[in-house]
Amino acid sequence: MSINLLLPEESDPVVWRGPVIAGAVGQFWTDVYWKDVDFMFVDMPPGTGDVPLTVFQSLPVDGIIVVTTPQQLVGMIVEKAVKMAEMMQIPVLGLVENMSTYTCPDCGRQHAVFGESHLARIAEEHHLPVLARLPIQPALAAQMDNGTIELFEGDYMQAAADRLSALLPR
Repeated sequence: MSINLLLPEESDPVVWRGPVIAGAVGQFWTDVYWKDVDFMFVDMPPGTGDVPLTVFQSLPVDGIIVVTTPQQLVGMIVEKAVKMAEMMQIPVLGLVENMSTYTCPDCGRQHAVFGESHLARIAEEHHLPVLARLPIQPALAAQMDNGTIELFEGDYMQAAADRLSALLPR
């Protein structure tokens, strides 16, 4: 669910306090007939604020995947999110790093546009698997913008998909 789709203008900000967010999350979970859903992905804002807390407390969360980027400051936010999940007894299934590198189309060299990754250190400190390192790919961004993402060919998320498949009842 994208709240901006419910607003009069797509570019309007969502200025909601914690109780309103909690009510919307709870209502979305309880008032929708979900039928046979194997996985539900809840894309939450970064950090440890009202939204993650509400989701952890009101939805039957089997686990989370923490998404990060290479910047050092983001690493601190990720560590807080991992610790929050641990405090709430929510399993962290693994880590995904977005925008990890960019491969130059001319020379083929990889560049760490946002700095060197801290993913390995964070994963090691928390005993978590690295599920994916997603590079910056202009072609992928173009497919997303064009609404043709299903045509993308790449296996960057295979380890994450395998990890989620292992959660399915046999």
